Amino acid sequence: MIRNYFKIAWRNLVSNKELFFINIAGLAIGIASFLILILFVIDELSYDRYNEKASQIARIVAKGKMGDAIVSRAHTQAPIASVLLREFPEVINATRIKKLESPKITLKNKTFRDSRVALVDPSFFEMFTLNFIKGEAKTALSQPNTMVITQEEAIKYFGNQDPLNQVVYYGEGGEQFRVTGVVEKIPANSHFHFDLFITSVGVDYARNDNWTSSDYHSYVLLAEGSDLEGFEAKLPPIVEKYMGAQIEREIGISFVEFIKKGNEFGLFVEPLTDIHLYSDVASETQIQPGGDIKKVYIFGLVALFMLVVACINFMNLSTATASKRALEVGIRKVLGSKKEQLVTQFLTESFITTLIATVFAFLIVIVMLPLFSDLSGKVLPISYIFSAKVLLGVLLLVLLISFLAGSYPAFYISSFKPILALKSKFLGTGKGKGIRSSLVVLQFVISSGLILMTFVVGRQMSFIQNKDVGYDRDQLLVLRDTYILGNNQTAFKNQVLKDSRVKSASVASYVPVGKTNESGSGVFIDQKYQGVVSVYKVDEQYIPTMGMQLVKGRNFSKEFGADSLNIIINETAVKSLGFGENALGKIISRETPHGMEDLRVIGIVKDFNFRTLHQKIDPLMMVYNAYGGLIIRAKISDMSGLIESLSSKWKGFSVNEPFSYTVLDDSFNQAYATERRMGTILKIFALLTIFIACLGLFGLVTFTAEQRFKEIGIRKTLGSTITQIVALLAKDFVQLVFISFLISFPIGFYLMNQWLQDFAYRINIPWWVFVLTAFITVVIAFVTISYRSIKAASVNPIESLRAE
Repeated sequence: MIRNYFKIAWRNLVSNKELFFINIAGLAIGIASFLILILFVIDELSYDRYNEKASQIARIVAKGKMGDAIVSRAHTQAPIASVLLREFPEVINATRIKKLESPKITLKNKTFRDSRVALVDPSFFEMFTLNFIKGEAKTALSQPNTMVITQEEAIKYFGNQDPLNQVVYYGEGGEQFRVTGVVEKIPANSHFHFDLFITSVGVDYARNDNWTSSDYHSYVLLAEGSDLEGFEAKLPPIVEKYMGAQIEREIGISFVEFIKKGNEFGLFVEPLTDIHLYSDVASETQIQPGGDIKKVYIFGLVALFMLVVACINFMNLSTATASKRALEVGIRKVLGSKKEQLVTQFLTESFITTLIATVFAFLIVIVMLPLFSDLSGKVLPISYIFSAKVLLGVLLLVLLISFLAGSYPAFYISSFKPILALKSKFLGTGKGKGIRSSLVVLQFVISSGLILMTFVVGRQMSFIQNKDVGYDRDQLLVLRDTYILGNNQTAFKNQVLKDSRVKSASVASYVPVGKTNESGSGVFIDQKYQGVVSVYKVDEQYIPTMGMQLVKGRNFSKEFGADSLNIIINETAVKSLGFGENALGKIISRETPHGMEDLRVIGIVKDFNFRTLHQKIDPLMMVYNAYGGLIIRAKISDMSGLIESLSSKWKGFSVNEPFSYTVLDDSFNQAYATERRMGTILKIFALLTIFIACLGLFGLVTFTAEQRFKEIGIRKTLGSTITQIVALLAKDFVQLVFISFLISFPIGFYLMNQWLQDFAYRINIPWWVFVLTAFITVVIAFVTISYRSIKAASVNPIESLRAE
């Protein structure tokens, strides 16, 4: 019996090759799109879950407000981890991570600077699950001057030699560290990635008990069953107990008075598995950029939409063949077939179609997954789709789609009354028509909504690209590592300035985008604490080289010997510190490792975005202290020749260090790569969705044309033109498309407005975006309708009237 179902199903499917092909194409594209996007979503949701104790690990973050400055930090004070371990019995372990910048690794006259290095406590490997290939997790970092490296780094440094107990020289001073462990590479779905782990044992600054400076990412391991919210509620007294004394000593007021003045500061808990997608702390990128749950929601919805549109398309196309199956249904019922048997027959056809479409979907995924990985910036190996969980999920998906996509036509067609079916007078209006119309509306709600979202993302990206960020990012080269030259840095700079293609150069490693140095200082006005202000260490060439603008006062100059005690602040700092129109000459006191330092304001620089446009401009002060690398302003746009010349000059100093550089404009674009990729992906899937929707519309037009076959013949006989008949068939469908706009536009506006909230600087969604979306959708839909309608209207009326 089952074999007979499959045989009849296959014969019926291949007897109508055109619609069978369209069904396969629509379902295959829909299923493939769903699988690709769901793999992305699953990967995003899997971050840090590889850790065996993931559900018990939480990170401590700091949030608050000091003056007008908002405090939001993933990094916290050095003593926090040990204090929490000592104070709370539910904390059974604690550890810290400190990312180390510009690491220099030297061994056997070879120098490496591309390794990602972290200072960690010995307990790090007891909390996080990293598989040891050599060494022991519990003891690997228990002694001073020890380090653990990944297997890839071990091969890079030592080749085939055994890395254990090998000596590595770290840092500019060449401090010796002994390799005591080798671990596998950190999984891609982790919120941090490092190649070397240096022990904090014996490191002086790791024992710092200062509660007013923060450099560490602190994690706690809670006992099983611990309540995170309950634990977080216990933290405020800890802040007052340990931080209060230092605040009173440095600011001159008690912690209670500090809070009464409108300041806020507290420690909060983030579950480990929430860090990648849900963390809202501003300094998250200190370890590595996180994800965005809104993006996961959007891609998840797009995946679901693609699948729904494909299923709707299948339902409409299956229904469109009802007229050709009506006689078959009537004969089967007269010969004794039960409704259940007919339903099984049609569901079998649905299953075969879905199964074939799924096979083609897998082929599409295999071909397109590498391209999607490039577009999304996320490596999704093809092996993902052949894992047991995914294959089981796909099997369940095939069964679900077969039932959902095939149930409506199965139950609809099998419900025909035998007499009406034998006369080919089946239901084509009423409830059936309403359901099909609703499905078409839903398809175009999704399609037009995705087109709208694509336009909004594109507009925001264009806005970012063209916004005045307060500096000129074109033709700027950043050489971050020229400090390696030591006393020869000035000589290298002078050689660079002699090149006719170079306009100016500044010694600094502080740039508004990309990899940069940044520091902050607590500042006081008239001995009153004002909060933390960001600090840039620059020379007198920084402002002109960066193309920034002084709005008041003067720049730093070598002509003024006391400029080391002067500062330049931005416009936001003027407002934040309450200087009004009289900022020049004001004294700002700031905290330094050597005590308080009084600085005089000599200039005000126009506000510039020294972080991404996701964040508002914060108060900033520039101090006269040339430090770090070299920033070069070129006179030419094609800098390949200049870069080659700089590389040659660098090698002339025989520093045995690789020459490296970045183009600031590339760093700027890279800062918004995620949003740009999202726009590209939305554009592709919007086109695919509307393509599938048009296939469904094609099916519905086919269905309607077959229903009104005789009416069309009569109208042509009475003198109606093809244009009039096309207009007659198109009118109802165009109305459905316009109805979809009434639903999709408000929803699309809301979703995009929510997405735009992530940007401190954003567009207002213009009215013409809705008009353009409607125009494109209507044109595509009308072309689809017209193609099928013209074909129906061109049939000789004798063919349709012959039966009469």
